[in-house]
Amino acid sequence: MPDDVRARQRTGTGLGLLLTLVLGAVLLTALPEDDDPQDTGDCIPYTVGAWSADDRLTGEFARYGDDATRADDWTGGDGTHSVRLPDGRVLWLFSDTYLGQVYAPPNPAGESFAWRDTTAPLVRNSAVLMRDGRLETTLPAPLFPDPAPDQWRWPVAARVEPRTPGSDEQVVRVLLWVRTAGAAPWIYGMPTATEVATLSLPDLRVESITKVFDQQLVPDASRRVLFGTTLIEEDGWTYVFGGDDGQAASRPVSSAYVARVPEGRLGEPAAWRYWNGSRWAPAPPPAHPHGPDTKRPGDARPCPRVRRRAP
Repeated sequence: MPDDVRARQRTGTGLGLLLTLVLGAVLLTALPEDDDPQDTGDCIPYTVGAWSADDRLTGEFARYGDDATRADDWTGGDGTHSVRLPDGRVLWLFSDTYLGQVYAPPNPAGESFAWRDTTAPLVRNSAVLMRDGRLETTLPAPLFPDPAPDQWRWPVAARVEPRTPGSDEQVVRVLLWVRTAGAAPWIYGMPTATEVATLSLPDLRVESITKVFDQQLVPDASRRVLFGTTLIEEDGWTYVFGGDDGQAASRPVSSAYVARVPEGRLGEPAAWRYWNGSRWAPAPPPAHPHGPDTKRPGDARPCPRVRRRAP
């Protein structure tokens, strides 16, 4: 079993969910503003003020994950993201995922928990469809195949957008993190590249996967940047946030970065623009971490505007 899987593996309890579903949280996302009239003094950081667990949704995932009537569907996963589709369905995306059989309690230790045995299949990503609050089906998993030996894809942020700018046809675009197996401290893999997958609607067929930001040639893996931690849609642009893995290399913090792409062009590497501290630049790598703690003398970065949106 790969080291990162061993590190993430849960044992014995909570097999319906390998994640905490927190839906009452307020997500605060900062955008650089080209024409913000505010002064360029120090920005005031924002924090999440309140959150609450959604017991109904948590219970729905437990019901679906612990259902023993199928042996090839989702029984637990991490790295959770979601996107609402035009017909009202919700596509839930997961990173490392267990499939297979879940057994009713008691478990081998005599505890009153559902359980799985060591033969349960584990895949690097999966997707589950929900309609009207009820999980219905697991798409063939893994949805996004491994790009090469010892590499895998983790889905992150996603959105529905026009197939091309101005088109009436819509598609789902999913940001993917490619990671490569490595020695400690990279037990979750070394950051390798950011890709964008295009899925057709309404059938969610994977049409293409395009590499938009390659980091393989950056020698210090802790300085490699992956995009897709989250994204927001604003005024005809998709703003895509990302970060490096500084904390994995024992730096005090990891740095945040932001790029933007015209609506309908997420899958086009040439359309991406990266914030460099004073403007949106076409050439990677991003030259400037983004955030209130990264302002340096001479920066022309205005105070970001903060957006509130449900996760």
